[in-house]
Amino acid sequence: MADHLLPSTSALLDADAATRIAHIRAPRWIGHPGASAAHDALRQLLERPPSLRPRGLLIAGPYHNGKTMIAERFAVEHLRRADRQRVWVIQTREGAGLSHFYASILSGLRAPQAAGWRSLSRASEQVDHLLDSLKPRLLIFDEFYSALRGRRQDVKAIFSFLRRIARVHDISPVLVGEIAVYDALHDTDEMGSRFDTVPVPRWGFDEDFAALLDSLEASIPLAQASNLSRLPLARMIHDLSEGLIGEVVDIVTRAAVAAIESGEERITSSTVMALGYVPLSRRRNSALRHSMT
Repeated sequence: MADHLLPSTSALLDADAATRIAHIRAPRWIGHPGASAAHDALRQLLERPPSLRPRGLLIAGPYHNGKTMIAERFAVEHLRRADRQRVWVIQTREGAGLSHFYASILSGLRAPQAAGWRSLSRASEQVDHLLDSLKPRLLIFDEFYSALRGRRQDVKAIFSFLRRIARVHDISPVLVGEIAVYDALHDTDEMGSRFDTVPVPRWGFDEDFAALLDSLEASIPLAQASNLSRLPLARMIHDLSEGLIGEVVDIVTRAAVAAIESGEERITSSTVMALGYVPLSRRRNSALRHSMT
């Protein structure tokens, strides 16, 4: 076994290049302190006793930093253990007002949307009926910032709905989104007092980031150790990723594929430099964009 790899990953070293590349490109779960804190908070809400005013949770952080995967992983783990589904993930739709929000819920609960769902009263009745039948404990609204793009009165109506389902159906709403969601929640004390927050911030260049790189390397079937967590390679990956876990995974994935295709079987600073990777904050003004104008 290669000492730098997990046993299950080491077993792939004898596979052909296409199989190894497919494994590298497949989605992977990476446990880290922020994810553990979020899962602990979600578990406490799931296991809480009945309440007249159940609390909600906000999982907030920058784009491409793993928030959706944290929520989906918790929901999947719950399904593996539970006799009945009590955690549902709702993909919040683009669009203003309660009609789009109701449509998100009906879709997330896998309900047929009747021809008259655009009628707020009918949609409200259908949502209430489903919640009463399914009795979820957690409704996780991913990309909740999509619901904040309407008029102020639309946003107030959605927040009022979240308070109502908590009170009437004993549901803890979980909002997943960027910092704008935190600002909107705390625009009034009434909403801010109902939600706890678990931040998922950018990664600093520290021991936790080094551990993240070690975990990634252990899951990637390259025959030679890359030592991703050592300078200067770790610093290069951090700078290019700007501390966003999604960007880290993209960089390491592309570099690992390049290492297999070149036959080098390890990631080096030269491998990463050859990618020509443009950090997220600079893509708007990147050379690629200018070449299209």
